Amino acid sequence: MNILLVEDDRETADFVTRGLTEMGHTVTAVRTGADALVNAAGGVCDVIVFDRMLPDMDGTDAVRVLRKSGADVPIIMLTALASIDDRVAGLEAGADDYLVKPFAFAELYARIKALARRQPLSEPETTLCIADLSMDRTTQTVMRGEDTLELLPREYRILEYLMLHEGQLVTRTMLLEKIWGYSFDPKTSLVHTHVSRLRAKVDKPYDTELIHTVRGSGYILGSPREGSG
Repeated sequence: MNILLVEDDRETADFVTRGLTEMGHTVTAVRTGADALVNAAGGVCDVIVFDRMLPDMDGTDAVRVLRKSGADVPIIMLTALASIDDRVAGLEAGADDYLVKPFAFAELYARIKALARRQPLSEPETTLCIADLSMDRTTQTVMRGEDTLELLPREYRILEYLMLHEGQLVTRTMLLEKIWGYSFDPKTSLVHTHVSRLRAKVDKPYDTELIHTVRGSGYILGSPREGSG
């Protein structure tokens, strides 16, 4: 199960992430409502655990935006606001369940499983193809035309993330969070260095470039876009 955790308290986020990971699930943890909206729109998640009090917005506002955009993923609100009015506000915004802090992990996990059972879990694509670039996610084989590309583990994960977001802007911050697990900017050329190495394998030997830089923003994999290079 792919779970998006939206929680700005580092201790709570680490506790929930560790527990869900130990149960065999994949957790993407973000700290702001804006990052939650980006991940929910661009990624595949089966359940979202949404904190109510976020540094950039009220969690109910973010949930409302998700529902208006057509997202039907199950959402459980996780918050210290315990009044009846607060619970009603969360549910009316579009949340499916509401759990008050402090909470027991066993109860949270039981509620997540109950929400996931309400709809079929999304089956991840096993083969990704863009132009003559293909990725078999079951064997982690990447090919460009007839050539098999030898990628290091992080290069593979970066390319996989870019392919899953074909034609969409993938920012440096998104890669830092998804690939390295950073919730802060380390002020290094880490992303640039790895993407440059990836491009040397995916693009440099071939006539058509697929990984494009959007100056000052990030990267797009797919057809060239205006303002990219």
